[in-house]
Amino acid sequence: MPQLDSLDHHDPAEPSQTLLVGGQRISATAADQAAEWLTLLMSGEATEEDKLRWQQWREADPDHAYAWQHLETVTGWLGNMQPKVAYGALSPYALSQAPKLPGRRKIITLLSWGGVLFATGAVTSRTNAWQRATADHRTAAGEQRSITLEDGTRVTLNTATAIDVRFDDQARVVRLLAGEIAIMTRQAAFGGPADPRPLYVQTVQGRIQALGTHFVVRQWDGHTAVAVLQSAVEIVPAEIPAARLVVKQGERILFTRIGIGTPAALDEPSLAWIKGQIVADNIRLGDFMAELARYLPGVVRCAPAVADLRFSGVFPLNDIDRILAILPNVLPVQVKLRTRYWVAVEGAPSPA
Repeated sequence: MPQLDSLDHHDPAEPSQTLLVGGQRISATAADQAAEWLTLLMSGEATEEDKLRWQQWREADPDHAYAWQHLETVTGWLGNMQPKVAYGALSPYALSQAPKLPGRRKIITLLSWGGVLFATGAVTSRTNAWQRATADHRTAAGEQRSITLEDGTRVTLNTATAIDVRFDDQARVVRLLAGEIAIMTRQAAFGGPADPRPLYVQTVQGRIQALGTHFVVRQWDGHTAVAVLQSAVEIVPAEIPAARLVVKQGERILFTRIGIGTPAALDEPSLAWIKGQIVADNIRLGDFMAELARYLPGVVRCAPAVADLRFSGVFPLNDIDRILAILPNVLPVQVKLRTRYWVAVEGAPSPA
C-alpha cells in the first residue's frame, strides 16, 4: 500500500493508538492508511494495479474496511468532483500551499473524521493536521525557511515543519507542531543583553528552555530530539516535571513525556540539513530513503530486498532529482518515478 518508510523510533512498550469511529474502535494505522489511499485514488494517477492493491488492502482487515467506509461517508459530497480537482483540495501538499479560505477550512474539518476521538482521551484524530494547516509559520515538503521573531530570535524551519509563536509579558513560547527547527537566540547570534523573559520550545513530549543558546529540536512520533550547538538548554518532560535535565553544548538527547534519555555526542548527519545537505554515513538505504521522504511531497517506497544495502555520501537537499539519479551509480538499484508524487527504489534488473 502507499506508505512512507519512516525513521521514527517507536517504544515497543507504548500501546498503539486506536480511534473511536462511529461507535466502533479501529486502529489509528488503519485510519492513516485509508487517508493515504484516498489521496492516491483522487490524484488521477492511480494505475489498475494500484486499484487492485487498494481492493486487497480493504478486504484484508475489518479495520481497513470500516475505516474506508467511514472515509467514504464523510467525503461522499466530493463524489461529483473530478478526481484531480478533489485531489487538489484534499492533498496535504495542496493544503499547505493554499490560502486559508473558509471552504478550505470546511475540507480540513471534513477530513477530521467528523470529530473522531482518540481512545486515550478527547483529542480529535486529525487535531495535528488541523494545527499544522493553521500554524503561524509552516513549510511544505522540501522547503526550508528562516524567520526572525519580534525579540530577534532566528528560527529556521526544516521541511514539512509547523510552529506557533506566543509571546507575552511573562514568556516567549515557540510551539513545534511538526517537523524540525533550529533556534538561535538574539544573544547567541548578535551578543548584547538577553531578553529577561524565558524562551521555551514546547513539543508534545515537554518543554525545552533556551539558556542563551543555539539548538535544534525535532518532533518525532513518540519522542522529541534536541541537539545543542551552543550554550545549553533545560528539558522538562510533560508528565514528570521533576525529571528535568540540562543538556550542554555538543550534546544531543531524546526525551518522551515520561523521561529523558542519556546525552550523546552531536553527530554530523542529524545537523547536516542546516547546511542544506543530507549526509549518509554507512547508512541503510531504507533509512536514507525514509529521511529523503521528508523532502518530497508524495509517497516514497524502498523495496525490502534492497533496504539493507549501505552506502555513504554527502548530497545537496536543493537537488533531490540529482540524489535519485546518483543512487543507481553507487548501489545495484533502479529508481522508478511514476509521477513527482510517487518514487520507488527497487533492485536493479538482472543483465540480459
